Amino acid sequence: MSGHEPAAALFADRFGGEPDGLWRAPGRVNLIGEHTDYNDGFVLPFAIDRAAHVAVALREDRTVRIASTFEGGDTIETTLDDIADRRFSGWSAYPFGVVWAFGEAGTDLAAVRGFDLAVDSDVPVGAGLSSSAAIEMATAVALNDLWEVGADRAALARIGRRAENVAVGAPTGIMDQAASVFGEADAAVFLDCRTIEVEQVPLGFAAAGLALLVVDTKVEHAHATGGYRDRREACERAAKELGVPALRDVALTDLPDAEQRLDPVTFRRVRHIVTEDARVLRSVEALKEHHTAAFGALMYESHASMRDDFEISVPELDTVVEVARSRGAVGARMTGGGFGGSAIALLPADEADALAEAVVAAFAERGYREPASFRVVPAAGAGRLA
Repeated sequence: MSGHEPAAALFADRFGGEPDGLWRAPGRVNLIGEHTDYNDGFVLPFAIDRAAHVAVALREDRTVRIASTFEGGDTIETTLDDIADRRFSGWSAYPFGVVWAFGEAGTDLAAVRGFDLAVDSDVPVGAGLSSSAAIEMATAVALNDLWEVGADRAALARIGRRAENVAVGAPTGIMDQAASVFGEADAAVFLDCRTIEVEQVPLGFAAAGLALLVVDTKVEHAHATGGYRDRREACERAAKELGVPALRDVALTDLPDAEQRLDPVTFRRVRHIVTEDARVLRSVEALKEHHTAAFGALMYESHASMRDDFEISVPELDTVVEVARSRGAVGARMTGGGFGGSAIALLPADEADALAEAVVAAFAERGYREPASFRVVPAAGAGRLA
């Protein structure tokens, strides 16, 4: 089956008839710039060739029905009125949260029609590749078209982030949704998270004989709880203590002063964000000038900062990076929110399979669960398929 066919088949099975259209929205990997998004900073993700697909048809009433190919994917039925009152839970919070967020952004939910939606996704869940943002943005682009809202890509990214933050309860920034809607083939999305200004940065990895390997450690993380929220709160607290709107406003030259004013742990959190923003800017310049080795060095630096200063890595992620470095990878780092998920390695394409095997061996030796590795390529962002 091609990517969208399972969604169309599920639609026919659960709802009957033909959908009004098919839409897709990709997951993402973040090349560099971790936890900088909610600090109003800079990120450099790209949309990947794995995506959520939705088949959707408008109804004549206010009923909303959704179905998924996910485990336990029962059909869930509600109404636009219940969604407007935020009465939903579980995985339905992703698509229903988007509906609610459209209402928050000015769409009159009393004036639009209900719909049936079937979703399928091949973005791994819990791997740090934004499976949730893929579902949100596939839903968002579909409803934007069917309801004739006319929202631009930045507005859709904001709607997705609002759904994630409020409806789902995960305190993430806007990077995942923006990468999903702004992605372009063979390019990274250089995003200023304060202004939502986007620049496409051509990558040319394939032309240079390079591949980006994702290693899913199978250590699952959940952003709505625990460490991610703690890190965000520490950053917000530090910005307040330093008298700035966000840590994006702290310069590298301000770090010695910050060290005097903050407790040691909070200072390390700040140092990661400030140096990570600088690494993103340097990475963009390196990639534009085809200085792949310089970019790779920044990837390794970024991982060390996340491991030591932000303390969001885990032994499995560190192992991937160690093995990649020992085998001469151009660069490697954990990607995503941390506490599990995936690491990425940039290396010659003909060495990717050998690295994947070496990581499996290292994990077995250390008694970790067997990881899954796969290559990703920069793909087009969210849009209509049919």
